[in-house]
Amino acid sequence: MVSDRTGLAAVLAAARDAAPVNSLDVVARDLRTRFGARYVSFLFVDVVGSRLLRVNDMTGASDEARAERVPLAVSGIYDKVLRSQKPVQVEQDGQGQRVLAPVTNRGDAIGVLELFLDAVTEDVLAQVEEAAHALAYLIVADRRFTDLYHWGNRTTPVSLAAEIQRQLLPSAPSCDAVEFALAGALVPASDIAGDTYDYSIDSNALHLSVTDAMGHDVNASLIATLVVNASRGARRAGADLAEQARQMHQALLDHGNNTFATGQLLRIALDGSRAQLVNAGHPGPLRLRDGSVEEIALRIDMPFGFPPQGSYHVQDLDLRPGDRIVLFTDGVQEREAAVVDLPGLLLRTSAEHPREVVRTMVTAVADAYGGHPPKDDATVLCLDWYGARGGARRPDA
Repeated sequence: MVSDRTGLAAVLAAARDAAPVNSLDVVARDLRTRFGARYVSFLFVDVVGSRLLRVNDMTGASDEARAERVPLAVSGIYDKVLRSQKPVQVEQDGQGQRVLAPVTNRGDAIGVLELFLDAVTEDVLAQVEEAAHALAYLIVADRRFTDLYHWGNRTTPVSLAAEIQRQLLPSAPSCDAVEFALAGALVPASDIAGDTYDYSIDSNALHLSVTDAMGHDVNASLIATLVVNASRGARRAGADLAEQARQMHQALLDHGNNTFATGQLLRIALDGSRAQLVNAGHPGPLRLRDGSVEEIALRIDMPFGFPPQGSYHVQDLDLRPGDRIVLFTDGVQEREAAVVDLPGLLLRTSAEHPREVVRTMVTAVADAYGGHPPKDDATVLCLDWYGARGGARRPDA
């Protein structure tokens, strides 16, 4: 099977010369030229992972005119594409054949590319998949320069507190590497309660964190801002876990107005030699290993910003290739959400990518409130650890 690398290079060259908001139009124009596609659209996945926002290929139209909200129904065709991460071809009477391809970058499922063609061959499918992959890279590069892609994954109004909270989260909720796959998800409360998750990879280690700031609404978001930025500043300066925790604690003592936040910090050596954790008043993680789920027993230090406080204890974490670790905030265990069987969900989703695990969990928590907004933020961060050379990686991962 021969891939049209020349065509892909032309797409990237055209995108380089176009405005950052026109990535879809560049790719759509290329697909119409190469394959006679009559209709091309891109569907963003919203931040919760429950809806899609379709942006049509209509150069010059306003964003609102181009857009259509589409439910992401479980077992639907779009859900199938996102779960399988493989192109899907659908027969359509009188319209030709519909082709859908995942638009994903390093495990971050940004959305779905959809187009209609007269005829589809294996080679055409491969080239459409390649175009979708190129579109993912274009979106990742271009979203630094425009609000279009922030607008595209919002299907509900965003309050000031929610705006602050979202800017504290990683720009990509999911990431794949040789050694691991991870994903995070957050369902905000009706008045934001200050949850965050974070991750970063350097040359030697994977860093993870989950935090839960005291309070609600803008005040909680401001506390979370102190905690997250103190964590990132210390991490980027090369501080170890104990110093990172100390700086987070000190930031709240200095600026938090007698507030506090719980949290967990993890540092995992990419060569598999060591995994360490600090636990500041936070619920214990769950670990799926060899078909069984257990809560990891940890020493519990006081929350960040809660005096008096001595040094935070850095604990070794038993982490083996093939393990799945789930960190979460206490919103997952609120009274209404207590009906959610987290260990059972972990077992039922054991063959799924972490991206689907967190989506399943936060959806179950949201459903437990019977259509009403949760009373507390619910956050889940899921890590699959494959080992230094990816030896425990699933065959389809």
